[in-house]
Amino acid sequence: MKIRIGIVDDHQLFLKSLGFLISSLPNFELMVDAVNGEDILEKLRNGLIPDILLIDVNMPRIDGVETAKIVNRLYPKVKMVALTMKDEDATIIRMLQAGCSAYLLKDVHPNELEKALNEVNTRGYYNADKYDIGHRRFVSKSKEDVIVLTEREKQFLRLACSDLTYKQVAKEMSLSERTIDGYRESLFEKFNVKSRVGMALEAIRRNLVALE
Repeated sequence: MKIRIGIVDDHQLFLKSLGFLISSLPNFELMVDAVNGEDILEKLRNGLIPDILLIDVNMPRIDGVETAKIVNRLYPKVKMVALTMKDEDATIIRMLQAGCSAYLLKDVHPNELEKALNEVNTRGYYNADKYDIGHRRFVSKSKEDVIVLTEREKQFLRLACSDLTYKQVAKEMSLSERTIDGYRESLFEKFNVKSRVGMALEAIRRNLVALE
């Protein structure tokens, strides 16, 4: 049985092109597409519920974050992936906080798209930022390596998984920016990632940071 995909994007050329690409992948089928948040919510109400929903971050009427929040609340079994033109940490983190389990840039290579969809379907998430993604065998949270954090690291992590800049995080914690850099590098190493977004995705996946 093929994995059912939905796409929400207000740029119809991209919407149709991505739909065509997904339909060409052997394990997937395009079940539904929509041009904005209102459109997809109406189609979901009518029973067109995909396994995975790709959601554009920037849309009129209901933006990607609000759309993701609503879908996550009403259709919790639907796995969501954020689509964005730019690798903007704050925007992507907001989508992750809203319930997305992965993000993809719109210029993603078809091979990575297929890999991401497969991982989201089987593992429930996809983090391209993980150094060893695709090489580690997925295990349950109860069996995976436990990450031990200090109270200050937990505070930093919570603030880093928001739309604050690192400078603002330093001010909030009453620390120097150099000290904040130290926390960041320590957590990158503990989570085995190389970016703020990768760290946020791992933190949310491990329930170290709560969804909105």
